[in-house]
Formats: sequence, C-alpha cells, structure tokens
Amino acid sequence: MPRTSTATWSDVSGPRPRKTRWGETFLIAFRKRAGYDTERRDARPWLYGIATNLVAQRRRDEVRELKLREALGPPPDEEGHAERVADQVTAEAMGKLLDSALAELADGDRDTLTLFAGEGLSYEEIAAALDIPLGTVRSRLNRARRKVREALGRPDTTIAKEISTHG
Repeated sequence: MPRTSTATWSDVSGPRPRKTRWGETFLIAFRKRAGYDTERRDARPWLYGIATNLVAQRRRDEVRELKLREALGPPPDEEGHAERVADQVTAEAMGKLLDSALAELADGDRDTLTLFAGEGLSYEEIAAALDIPLGTVRSRLNRARRKVREALGRPDTTIAKEISTHG
C-alpha cells in the first residue's frame, strides 16, 4: 500500500479511515487494470492519480453537503457544545488557517502540493500521476507554496536560506 499521511486524507476522508480510501483506490485500479500502461515501471503514480481523483470527488461531495447544511440552517444547540468548542479552538487555530489557505488554492495547485508535501512524491512522480509536464509541477508547487505562506502570514524564507547556503 502506498505510504499515506494525515495531510492527504484527513480532511477529505470524513469518518471513513484512510485504509478504506486506499481500498477504493485499489478497487478502481483493479477495474481499470486493462487500461494500465505496462511500459510504466512503477504503478505508484498511476495509483496516486486515481487517489487524487477520489479526493477531488470527495471534495465536490463535501461542497454539495455544505450547501445543503447552509440551506437547512444551524443544528439545535447541544448541551456541552460550548465547552467542546472552547477546548478545540487553540488546537485548531493553525489547522483552520492552513485548511483555509489550501481551500483557496486552485485544484491543480492543491493536488500537486498534497502529493508532494503529504505523500512525498517526487516531481517526476507527480507529473506522471496528474499527467502534466514536469515544468507545470514546478510552477504549481512554487505558486502553492507562496500562496500558503502568504495566507499563514509567514515570510518567504526560501531566498534567505538559498543565499545563506549558496553564498
């Protein structure tokens, strides 16, 4: 099974565990096995492409669900809700900022960043998984990193690190 991270599946997997999501990925891969290019030495990028499509579908489902919930209005107050919220605010502050920053990214930029940072794929593997040129992977990662840094209020330290490292 490809190595996974919480970053990839946590927000999009809902109550279903990551193993279930990977199970879906392998089920789809099994069904599409006749279309697999056997010239490819490594099937991981193909599997990550399928997984990325599943994530995108889950994201679309969540948007539909959110719109429905908004149309229905807020749920009735539950006893103890205020205490639970107060306990989670501090721990979730950075996570909410990051989620917001990621949500603002274009789908392609978010998918590329998730495969790179969350799954540890190389640029070449991401290009194969998303069926895009290598230069597009580089530009998407650069743009996504910059936008996330800006949203989190963090300066771009890449240039400073490169100057100090490379003189």
